[in-house]
Amino acid sequence: MKLAEASAGLGLRRALMGALRSADADAVDFLECAPENWIGVGGRLGDAFAELASRRPLTCHGLSLSLGGTEPLDETFLQRLRRFLDRNAVALYSEHLSYSADDGHLYDLLPIPFTEEAVGHVAARIRRVQDALGRRIAVENVSYYAAPFQAMAEADFVGAVLQEADCDLLLDVNNIYVNSINHGYDAFEFLARMPGARIASYHIAGHYDEADDLKVDTHGAPVKNDVWALLAEAYRVHGVRPTLLERDFNFPPLETLLAEVARIRESQRTAQPALDAASHG
Repeated sequence: MKLAEASAGLGLRRALMGALRSADADAVDFLECAPENWIGVGGRLGDAFAELASRRPLTCHGLSLSLGGTEPLDETFLQRLRRFLDRNAVALYSEHLSYSADDGHLYDLLPIPFTEEAVGHVAARIRRVQDALGRRIAVENVSYYAAPFQAMAEADFVGAVLQEADCDLLLDVNNIYVNSINHGYDAFEFLARMPGARIASYHIAGHYDEADDLKVDTHGAPVKNDVWALLAEAYRVHGVRPTLLERDFNFPPLETLLAEVARIRESQRTAQPALDAASHG
């Protein structure tokens, strides 16, 4: 099932399941989960997940493929993942443009060196994943706090991987903002350099202000106004796409999260007339 471009979703977390099952049908347009947290889950929790997945479109955002790693891809997991995606009619599967394993899972998303060699390495792994899953995937630009080696600019690296792998982009707007502060670049300029035709969806989330020049991507707070402004600019420059609100802990009442989902919808409604006028100008 393909998501409507003007759609707003919320991350499916176990702490929210009861409230989401009781929420109005139009509270969110889609839900997103990490498949690693649900593959093989049965019993009452598995039934609750299946009910929610049957009522709303579902997207998946992976955590463990380690696209930038050197360990062989887990082919057994890819087979299980394909069955999960197919069984739940998942509209979009995405993974992080990072690595997360080295002789075992590292439980973190670590940055890839921005080099031509890394472009070829990561792109080949993405192509293999797409073949194994029988579908295009999207990769997400990640937040990072140390740069192992940057022979090319981050924007160039992301674009080169997308081109060589022939995959889509999940553009995380909060990650752009966090990286722009931590690494001293212009967030709007970076945003403009992203290949709009490959953007499958957007993520937004809250972050922690450690200092004026250090932001931490926590997914544990409300979305900041600067990130909302960057999302509006993304819509203006690249167009409206399905947009997900990520919240991983410090959960407020569901109504508070749904107010942020409503703000996504309002931003999409505001952007669409201007985009329509520009396309007919």
